[in-house]
Order: sequence, then C-alpha cells, then structure tokens
Amino acid sequence: MLNKYILLVIIIATIVIMTLSLGGCKTKNEKLLAPNEPILTNIYIADPSAHVFNDILYIYPSHDPNYEEYQSETHEGGQYMMDDYHVISMIDFDTPATDHGIALHLDDIPWASMQLWAPDAAYRDGKYYLYFPAKDQDGIFRIGVATSDIPEGPFIPETDYMPGTYSIDPAVFIDGETAYMLLGGLWGGQLERWQSGSYEANRTEPNDNEPALGPMIAPLSKDMLTIAAELKVISILDKSGDPILAGDEERRFFEAAWIHKYNGRYYLSYSTGSTHYIVYATSDSIEGPYTYQGKILNPVEGWTSHHSIVEYKDTWYLFYHDASLSNGVDQQRSVKYVELEYKKDGSIITINP
Repeated sequence: MLNKYILLVIIIATIVIMTLSLGGCKTKNEKLLAPNEPILTNIYIADPSAHVFNDILYIYPSHDPNYEEYQSETHEGGQYMMDDYHVISMIDFDTPATDHGIALHLDDIPWASMQLWAPDAAYRDGKYYLYFPAKDQDGIFRIGVATSDIPEGPFIPETDYMPGTYSIDPAVFIDGETAYMLLGGLWGGQLERWQSGSYEANRTEPNDNEPALGPMIAPLSKDMLTIAAELKVISILDKSGDPILAGDEERRFFEAAWIHKYNGRYYLSYSTGSTHYIVYATSDSIEGPYTYQGKILNPVEGWTSHHSIVEYKDTWYLFYHDASLSNGVDQQRSVKYVELEYKKDGSIITINP
C-alpha cells in the first residue's frame, strides 16, 4: 500500500513537472518580444521612437484606434485619427513589454484639434519631454511639448504649441550640450506648404527635376520648450555631391527623420513614403549636408513606414511598424524590432522585414 502511495506521488510529481516545463516553453514561445514580431498585441501602435532611460528601453509610439469602421485613405492622411499616446517599456527582450497606459490625451491639449501623430521624447536635467505633432484649431500641423518627472508619464502639455514650428514627426537628438529638433513630412504632413516661410494651403511639392525638400532642423532652448533658432533645411546629396531630386522617390525624403550617431558620424534616416523604404545618409555635421548611402529597411506590409534606431546594452536595434497584425489594415499597425548590423566601413546592412 505504501509503495502504491509512493508510486502515485511520483507519477503526480512527474506530471506536474512536465506540465510546468511545457508551460514554461509555451510562455517562451508566446512571448511578444521576438525579433520581427509585435511587441504588443492588445493595442495597435505605430511610429516607434525608442530611447534608453535609467537602463530601461522606452518606446514612444502613436496609438492607432481600434476602428469599428475604417476611414478611407486620403492624400491628406485623414484616416489616421489618433487621439492619445501610450508609453511602452521593455527591461529586456525576454520579458513582456509593459504598456503604461495613456500618457497624454488630445482633450488635455488646449491648442490642438485632432491627429496626434508620431511623437518623440527626450530627457534633460531631471525632466522628461514628449514632443508631438497635432493640428491646431485652423487645421495646421504644429509641434507641441509636454513634460513629466518620470519617463512613462503622464505628461502635462504646454498651453500652446512651440512657436515657429510646423509639420509633423518631431525627433530630438541631444549632441553634447545642445539638443536639436528635426521635423517634417510631405503630403498630409504639410511640409511643402511652408516653402515660402509661411503657410500656403495650395503649395505643392517641387517639380521632379528640382531638389527634393529635406527635413527641417533647429537647436532647442536650454529649457527644451522652444526652438532657439529658425528651422532650416537639411540638404541630402548623392555621392556625386548633387541634391537628391524630388522625382527620385526611392531616395528622397518623405517623412520620419531620425538621427543617431555611430563611430563619430551622424546618420540621418528617413522614410521615402511612396516607395516605402527606410533609407539613410551620413554626415560629419549634425546639420548636414548629408550624403545618401542606401536602404536600411525594405517595404513592410502596409503603406506607411516609420522607425527609430537605438543602442541598448551594446547592441543596435531598429524599431519599426507594419500592418501585419491587422492583416494589412494600415490604420491599425504594430511595432516590431530587429537588430541593426553595420559593416566594417560603417554602412548598414539592408533588412528584409
């Protein structure tokens, strides 16, 4: 009887151990942080800006609503009607990402009327800053800023947009003592409407044989709340020293400018929009001119392509989005990551998503 009891205990213990073991493998296989897989599946997020704060990886994305009915696509981007921001954190790539909930909502921004598109974040002197585009009450995209004492927010917005700013896709790079803001995006991002220095609703892109528009750049004030000089264009050249032309849609700037520094050189990466590549150019000066070098990311599922590049624990990563989680619905995107690899000469190996 005792032997039967001992045998029964052994059998039960074996079953428990096998179950836990299988459960552990299942959890590992189902983790959401594998390369080229969505880091979150409970909400749709896009346009990831990744930063390392306090040895933790934070992602500041836009938040695509779970539309019951999909808005039709338009040249002006009217199908992208985001109205809040979430902050996502990752302590490593073996632990599920954490969604910290709403960090800023459209209703809390006095000057904004709609469309909280791709944001970015920065840290300086004990404060965290969230930079974001939104349309003002006249339907013109401006850049706003909000602050928090902690990286996940909530963020408190300034009562008005940053004077002298316009268009979309703010990205902040701190270079020594100076912080710089990049911005700009064509079509729905309205950048082409500012070519004269003031807003012209009917202004269009340059002709195909004219130099393409570039992203804009300006240093930020010490308090990080305003730009400290007028925005100026970053020139992007080919390897012969000639400007990339507006008709060169595989290389010209469209939106999503991002700067990182590798081995002492500045890397400007951006989306080509209509051809759906993430490409890059390099320079010895943060304000350029930059020389086009090649493609980082080939087209993903969905129309838009937007990214960020960050070094985390001695490894470089590309964060990007696609529409695979929603089976191709471009208003419902998900954020992914993949390791970024450099060749010995500093060139970036093109990634096939």
